[in-house]
Parts: sequence; C-alpha cells; structure tokens
Amino acid sequence: MLENLKPQPADKILALGQAYRADPRADKIDLGIGVYKDASGKTPVMRAVKEAERRLVAEQDSKAYTGLLGDPAYTDALRDMILGDAVPGDRVSCAATPGGTGAIRQALELIKMASPGATVWLSAPTWPNHPSIIKYLGMSMAEYRYFDAATRGVDFAGMMADLDQIKSGDVVLLHGCCHNPTGANLTLEQWQAVSDHLNAKGAVPFIDIAYQGFGDGLEADAAGTRLMAANAPQMLIAASCSKNFGIYRERTGMVMAIAPEAGMKTVTQGTLAYLNRQNYSFPPDHGARVVTMILTDPELKADWMAELEAVRLGMLELRKQLADELRKRSNSDRFDFIADHRGMFSRLGATPEQVEKMRVDNGIYMIGDSRINIAGLNAKTIPVLAQAIIDAGV
Repeated sequence: MLENLKPQPADKILALGQAYRADPRADKIDLGIGVYKDASGKTPVMRAVKEAERRLVAEQDSKAYTGLLGDPAYTDALRDMILGDAVPGDRVSCAATPGGTGAIRQALELIKMASPGATVWLSAPTWPNHPSIIKYLGMSMAEYRYFDAATRGVDFAGMMADLDQIKSGDVVLLHGCCHNPTGANLTLEQWQAVSDHLNAKGAVPFIDIAYQGFGDGLEADAAGTRLMAANAPQMLIAASCSKNFGIYRERTGMVMAIAPEAGMKTVTQGTLAYLNRQNYSFPPDHGARVVTMILTDPELKADWMAELEAVRLGMLELRKQLADELRKRSNSDRFDFIADHRGMFSRLGATPEQVEKMRVDNGIYMIGDSRINIAGLNAKTIPVLAQAIIDAGV
C-alpha cells in the first residue's frame, strides 16, 4: 500500500520557514510565516489568556468530552462577537472546529453535501489553503479578479465583472477583513454592492474571518460580514481565534451556517454535528474554554480588547514607518499603499526574481508573490527592508 504513495508538493510557506531557519546570517529577517510577532520577534501569550488559563487550571474539574458541536457557551460568545445582532440567533447554526482551517474544511464539506454541483469562487489571489482544500475535495472552483497589481488596491470593477458570471447556488468566498495575502480590503459601500449582486444572482456568500481586530478594530472589522449576513438569505462563515487571541497552537475556530429561516436550524446544526463526527468527533476545548472565559468576563474582556488594540495600532505604526521610509528612499509615493492596507499582510508587487534577490542579498524572507508579514518588522529592520526593496528595483 504505502509503496504506491507519491511525494506531495511542499507547502511553500512552511518551506520558506525551513529555509529561514537554515540561513546562518544573524541579520536575516523573517517576513513569511503568518504569525504575529512583537518588536522582539516573539509571539507572546496575551495577558487575558494567561489569566484565563490560570483560572481554568484552578477551577476545571473534568476533561470529559464536550458535545460534537463544542461548548454552546463558546459558540454563542464567538457568534455574538462576529455577528452582533445582525441575524437572529435562531437562524444561526454553529460548530466548534480545530482552528480556522477546520472551519473552512467543514464549511466546504457542508457545501459538497448540500449542493455538490456548486462552484466555489475565490479571490485572485487568496490564502493557498482555500484552493488546496477545494481541489482535494474534488469540488468545482473558479476565480474572480480582486487585486490590482498596478495600484496594489482592490480591482473592484474586475471583481464585479467576474462575479457577473456566477450562477444561482454558486458559493463566493470572501475575506471578512485584512485580506490575505494582499492587505487590500473592500469598503463598506463595496460590501453592499457585492451583497446586492450575490442576492440578485442567488449565490451564497462564504466569509473567512481570521483577523477580526487586526485591521480597523473589532467592530469595524466585522462590519462587512454583518452587513452581508443581515442581507443574505443564507451564508457560511469560517472564524479563527488564532490571531486575535494569540492561541495559534490551541486550534480554536468555528463554522457558522445562517439559514433562511429558523425552522431550518435543527437540520443544519445536526448536519454540522454529523460532519464533525466523521472528521474528528469532538472538537478541542482548551482554547475554546479560554476564549469563552475572556468574552464572558467583563474584566478579562476589557484587558484582552486593550491588548488587541495595542497590537493593531502597533502594526499600523509599522505600516506608516515603512511607507514613510520608502517614500524617502524612492522619492515617490508609489509605496503609500502599504499604509492604506490593513492586517498583518501586504503584497509589495515584486516579481519572484526580485523577491529572490532580496533573500540572497539581504537575508529577507518573504513569500514568492511578495507577501510580507508586517508584524515581522521592527524599527531596526524597516530601513533594511526599505533599502532592499529599492535595490531590487521594485
């Protein structure tokens, strides 16, 4: 049996991390892996997470399974954080998942079960796991234009032109905020236009929201998702707590399915429970329990929100510093888009050859499409990166 296996393509982002670790240069810079880092290069445990874990260790008296859908207190708390009062709770089915990737996988499994002929439309570009999972599941897939390589902003006209080809029952995957890999986001007016278009076409929106709180704030980052949820007859959402709670390794996520009417919730929620059972049975609980404690305790929540806001503002300051440094060194405003982008990532618009030149000459590691992790920078490395960008001819 095993002799029939064939080598699988390496994950480019993980391979980049391995190359970075193998590089002996002391002044190398890692801008590849999508993990938040502070100015010292560490991914800290947030204060509220530390305190919630302390309480959990002291108070928890059982490690028995949770339900197939996870702890209802967790799914209720996270649903409220993402959707607010945009949709009545009796229309929303929720299931805890192993991280945001698990949520995406379960949502795609739900689509395949409910509408096997549906085409899933993805932004060009998108997070590489999106097309990878869809391809693995054997589902139909198509792309819509999203990123304008010239302006480094959203090609909204191209996006809407491509979405004019969608058919009733197709699924359109959108990034809720902090678009990965580009950092370019839709405005609320554009969200409204997309929402109206999908409704007119009879298509189903599918929101991947992995960075709520990293862009313009917790509420602002959820605005597009809430707008669409309030208008769409049905919708899917995949959510992750890895970034905004800093609990990457705890694999804490959730999938939500919004039904046209409350009477459909029982069957939808039962199907999510069935899919969980087929995949991993009971979802992990430690991270979910920590998130629940934080979101339901006013003191912990206030501290978490304050630290999350400091993280967000810190990344905005790094963006401004890099844009200012590039403006000074290039004598132009062509890099100002970096300050306009939101979240951890920006796509510089460099060619693979220019990216490789920066790696060889300067020890700067970024994805081949020139996506950089803004959180991987600090005051010392910003001038180094800026000069490398100029020297590479970007």
